[in-house]
Amino acid sequence: MRIVTATRYVTPLREGGSLPAIVEADDCGLYVVKFRGAGHGTLALVAEWITGELARAAGLRIPELVGVRLDDALGRNEPDPEIRDLLRASVGLNLGVDWLPGSLMFDPVVGPSPDPREASDIVWFDALTSNVDRTARNPNLLWWHRRLHLIDHGASLYFHHAWADEEARRWSPFPAIKDHVLLPWADDLPGVRGRLEPRLPREGIARVVDQVPDDWLADEPRFRSRAEHRAAYVEHLTHRIEASAVFTEEAERARAALV
Repeated sequence: MRIVTATRYVTPLREGGSLPAIVEADDCGLYVVKFRGAGHGTLALVAEWITGELARAAGLRIPELVGVRLDDALGRNEPDPEIRDLLRASVGLNLGVDWLPGSLMFDPVVGPSPDPREASDIVWFDALTSNVDRTARNPNLLWWHRRLHLIDHGASLYFHHAWADEEARRWSPFPAIKDHVLLPWADDLPGVRGRLEPRLPREGIARVVDQVPDDWLADEPRFRSRAEHRAAYVEHLTHRIEASAVFTEEAERARAALV
């Protein structure tokens, strides 16, 4: 994970409940920063990193993800008390998503229509990572330079909010896939497994999980160490890939019901 330091709070993005913001960093880049002091805290950052980097490994387009270090001076002169409190609670390492200037949110009504093969890949990947937040109401897909880019994965991997239920969720068909914004175009779901599964081997998953900062892993009493905690993510995702026939069939059934 590349680490930058925040130098200027530019503007809040009030579309999301967790109040992300555009922040300038010491590399002169602009990033959409997801703050550790917001919403689900660092677990959302873990989901953003793991899901985003696995999507990249699978060949899907993701803006660069970086660690953004905040010190307590950044929000000292912020007039908005809500933002000031958020920045104060987010001192330390946060997650930044490269800002894509001029990008537009994907609109299933306005178009343009996505490539069916790419739509199939994204639907399958979101079922793999249990991403409930890619709907017509909230697509979390950006058109940039005429290509789709995936953003906002903090709601994926929701099993890690209740580890006691994790084992059952490994084999879930993920019925929420019926609400996926790209499902109408996903006409090659059976072919996705042959394309994406080889790009997501266990060792590749482990490399991504190993890059999660230690202090993003919330204290979880069922794990005796951070290494055991990381191994549990790898185990879950490896089993999810083994269960791909189950969630692929569910996605196919959901798509057939649209016709």
